[in-house]
Amino acid sequence: MNGFEYRDGVLHAEGVDLRVIARSVGTPFYCYAAAILEDRYRRFAGAFVGLNATVCFALKANPSLAVVKTFAALGAGADVVSGGELAIALAAGIDPARIVFSGVGKTRTEMAEALDAGIGQFNVESEPELRVLSEVAAARGERAPIAIRLNPDIDAQTHHKITTGRATDKFGIDIARADEIYALARALPGIEVVGVAVHIGSQIVDMAPFRAAFARVAALARELGGIKRLDLGGGLGVAYDGGSPPDPTEYARAVREATAGFSGELVFEPGRYLTADAGALVATVLYDKDSGAKRFVIVDAGMNDLIRPALYEAHHRVVPIVAPPPGAALTEADVVGPVCETGDILATARPLPPLAEGALIAVLSAGAYGAAMASEYNSRPLLPEVMVRGSDFAVIRARPSRAAMLARDSLPPWLAETRSARRKSRA
Repeated sequence: MNGFEYRDGVLHAEGVDLRVIARSVGTPFYCYAAAILEDRYRRFAGAFVGLNATVCFALKANPSLAVVKTFAALGAGADVVSGGELAIALAAGIDPARIVFSGVGKTRTEMAEALDAGIGQFNVESEPELRVLSEVAAARGERAPIAIRLNPDIDAQTHHKITTGRATDKFGIDIARADEIYALARALPGIEVVGVAVHIGSQIVDMAPFRAAFARVAALARELGGIKRLDLGGGLGVAYDGGSPPDPTEYARAVREATAGFSGELVFEPGRYLTADAGALVATVLYDKDSGAKRFVIVDAGMNDLIRPALYEAHHRVVPIVAPPPGAALTEADVVGPVCETGDILATARPLPPLAEGALIAVLSAGAYGAAMASEYNSRPLLPEVMVRGSDFAVIRARPSRAAMLARDSLPPWLAETRSARRKSRA
């Protein structure tokens, strides 16, 4: 299913002309197709029919409340990495028993909040964290359900900044210490060991690293004994170049092979696979500039809105909202934004038709780690987010006004007094 397609030469999100949304909310904006969110979830969850599997959406990919609630309505759990994400998951109606709290830097306050909520699992990533969690839970007369996240020292063969399963990465506990940490966890008063966990990275399209990690952790779980849950993380990638995304049935086959004979629960934490292709960033062309050495299409969206190309050298397809006529001349251009950085590039060397001032373009597969990682750099407001369902659309997060942005700041007394004195002197 493709939620973004041309109809009569105009790009639509499901049944909605993207130009209509642009006129309504202004550009730039993020648009999400609900049909794709639902389709991706059903494809992923459906691959594990017959297994005792729980699919927990990784909120870090897209924490928009409407997106999370869309998955909640389908029965998803949640993988969270902060107290803020926990609050969003609960507000979206996720069953607390289906919430996993991951991340290497949980604070005591966040631990207490998660215990108050009654979450189903903490993924513990270090011995110090394990001891702190025990203290927090025991002081409350509780036992925190945990899975020990193991680092299997496997390179996921993805971008080095999103690889998480190597011995030199900050995530997880050295798998060689598994016996020792498992014994410690069982002895601590505030801990209930329910499983082991692994997550080796993101945007993985080759099944080989998954197979190696799953086999290693499943074998260890059998050796440890008493493990009733295997959390196999997420990381399944998407086809940013417009090809076919990895097939979750192939992923599920790797899981079934590695966990054959395991009768407990399996937990998965997909994020990017569920949301990336469901989102597009829509922007307006400001200038089509020929510098002599290179063509630049300058748009009103920048690296503060979509940082992935600048941060990860990530590739996103860029297309005009109005399709060029057949035979239109295409020339290579860098699509860049207005941010005062040379690295403010959304796409490099893309064949594009001439684009007049006011033309609209779409940056596709931007539904994961787009709005989630956006900032107000250069004092540019965060983008509005819009969700489409069929022929309807709704703003699910509004663009803040400049007045609202300024209202967040306050002046210290000595500066406020100076401003007040200037006003009096002018009176």
